Amino acid sequence: MPENKAELNRMISESSSQADFSGVVYLKQGKEILSETVRGYANRAEQRLNTVYTRFGIASGCKLFTSIGICQLVEEEIISFKTPISQCLDRSFPNFDEDITIHHLLTHTSGIPDYFDEEEMDDYEELWENLPVYKMKGLKDFLPLFQDKHMMFPAGERFHYNNAGYIILGLIIEQQTGLRFTEYIESKIFKKCGMYDSGYFSMDQLPANTALGYIDDHENGTWRTNHYSVPIKGGADGGAYTTAPDMMKFWEALLQNELLSEEMTKTLLHPHVDVKAEVKYGYGIWMNEKNGSIFKLHVMGYDPGISFCSSVYPQSNSKLVILSNKEDGPRNVTLAIENECMKSTGKRF
Repeated sequence: MPENKAELNRMISESSSQADFSGVVYLKQGKEILSETVRGYANRAEQRLNTVYTRFGIASGCKLFTSIGICQLVEEEIISFKTPISQCLDRSFPNFDEDITIHHLLTHTSGIPDYFDEEEMDDYEELWENLPVYKMKGLKDFLPLFQDKHMMFPAGERFHYNNAGYIILGLIIEQQTGLRFTEYIESKIFKKCGMYDSGYFSMDQLPANTALGYIDDHENGTWRTNHYSVPIKGGADGGAYTTAPDMMKFWEALLQNELLSEEMTKTLLHPHVDVKAEVKYGYGIWMNEKNGSIFKLHVMGYDPGISFCSSVYPQSNSKLVILSNKEDGPRNVTLAIENECMKSTGKRF
């Protein structure tokens, strides 16, 4: 980590400006907050500025919450990672392999059809041209988009990022607990962590101090909100809202084994599958490897009008949260911070 805190913040401000960033960059090492950089408007029409405590959507960044919920059920011996989905969910998937397990869903190796295949589609808004987003209020509402489709490949064959798999995991949590998925995560994770500003809010009932997501049309110099571009309420594959301090509380609680036992936390954060060279995937979390060891754990999320990256660097006891109400920016700022730290110390975070 750079010794000069002022120089670090100057670099973060500069990289944020270059990326035309709108949001919050929150960096902490140990107990010391190194940066609380804030830029842009939470509401452009009213020119209401973002603050450190503004709520932002995090899209797929909350798949990790779903994974933790499943791990909690495993600890309670309600299910196991080897449990086939047919034994823990009363839903019909006529064309799915019978040997698909919880582990396959958690690691994106199930081979099931996705309702939004990110390797084939690049415009999430296309999904909602014929299906109004205001009807997507619960996990079951996603089932018609993939339930009767055929497998993409045999279960366990390879990694293929899959949103539908996490919808199924959320349905399993609902059936096994008797709670709505969002209620379970808010009570068993957010409340436990003291994340009192976080939740799965409906877009037509957003609480105070929540950033609106913006989609820019650079060609015409215009913008619009993402209200008609994402489901009205988030769920098991994405869509929660959080603040930078709340996300930091989450990381600290998770790594201090307050959400899961030490053994189960290690299972969650274990590199279960290879994605590509030096990139691994655990249960709901990405991992970057160098010289045979993990130097970075991270989650990320991208939806129309939303972008999010949050990383943990175990070697330096550092944690980074970057939230934005635009479609890009966090990745570039993350790389700039990592490069600056490597330049000043001669080694990675």
